[in-house]
Amino acid sequence: MISFDALRLRIWGALSIAGVLLLLLPGCVAAGPTAQAGDEKVAEEGIASYYAPRFHGQRTASGERYDQDAHTAAHRTHPFGTIVRVTNQENGRTVDVRINDRGPFVRGRIIDLSKAAARDLRMVRDGVVRVRVEVIRWGEGP
Repeated sequence: MISFDALRLRIWGALSIAGVLLLLLPGCVAAGPTAQAGDEKVAEEGIASYYAPRFHGQRTASGERYDQDAHTAAHRTHPFGTIVRVTNQENGRTVDVRINDRGPFVRGRIIDLSKAAARDLRMVRDGVVRVRVEVIRWGEGP
């Protein structure tokens, strides 16, 4: 059973997150052209980050649970199930990931990777790196 104080904190936290997302939404819309399924080849460059360990096991926007050991990622616009190749522009390492979440909602960041993908790119220590994201196969989306 959840206490009233715990429930109040959860509601307050959800409202705070919603408020931040609403403030960031105009910046996301103005970030650049949106990739559309059916485009021949879509690539973008920007900053990648990766999920904090505290998100392991939590639900993603697609409804599945985040698994830090899977090769998945969050992207603001690509349909769920889309496979993208992420290249670390600092060391040339690449990894293919499946989009299963929305985000990141931090200005300048274009993809949020699972910890497994971040390890493959050798970016865990730095936390954020400059990357190129290229669509390999479009997903079905919702």
